[in-house]
Amino acid sequence: MALIDSITLEVADLSAAARFYSAAFGLDCDSPSAPLHLRAAAEPTAGFRGYTLSLTVAQPADANAYLNGAIEAGATVLKPASKSLWGYGGTVQAPDGAIWKVATSNKKDTAPAARRFDAMVLLLGVEDVTATKTFYLDHGLTVAKSFGRKYVEFEAGDGPVKLGLYQRRALAKDAGVAPEGSGSHRLAITGTTGAFTDPDGFAWLAAAPALAHPAQ
Repeated sequence: MALIDSITLEVADLSAAARFYSAAFGLDCDSPSAPLHLRAAAEPTAGFRGYTLSLTVAQPADANAYLNGAIEAGATVLKPASKSLWGYGGTVQAPDGAIWKVATSNKKDTAPAARRFDAMVLLLGVEDVTATKTFYLDHGLTVAKSFGRKYVEFEAGDGPVKLGLYQRRALAKDAGVAPEGSGSHRLAITGTTGAFTDPDGFAWLAAAPALAHPAQ
């Protein structure tokens, strides 16, 4: 089974971005074992970058703890935290431009708030979900859930990041932004698949042998 080892965000100010992710989500982006890394880049980009990152948590209080921390650290609110049919959550945009959603399927708190997340999820906004799904199957990923041409979720195994595919316009609507965008995604995915670029321009990097997960 092909797995994701980490996500790398390309940012204009490494120090500022590292401070933000530490304060907002408790992530040490300098740690080799962290699910999120940063690298300096200033490639042109405009509008929606075609992806969102999510933290799934246990309860609304945990979502609020992360979202409030992100806002205090400089994030912009795209969708205020609220209840919905599927649970509770909100969406913010980090100062570096990345869009983050923090959500839970539970609508009630059962414990004191904790800044702890259960999973990190990368959703790629793609033009043709079916075609991109086939592409990733050919590169060794395994489907966990699939809803026709609308959404695909891949098995994460023991990797720290889950991957999903969503139709680009639908993903932008869910994030609270316009779907138009151009230029660099400012994102790289490191995994056991090797290096390639997918049909929507998302770049994958090969994991270092010491970090690669054993075959499943």
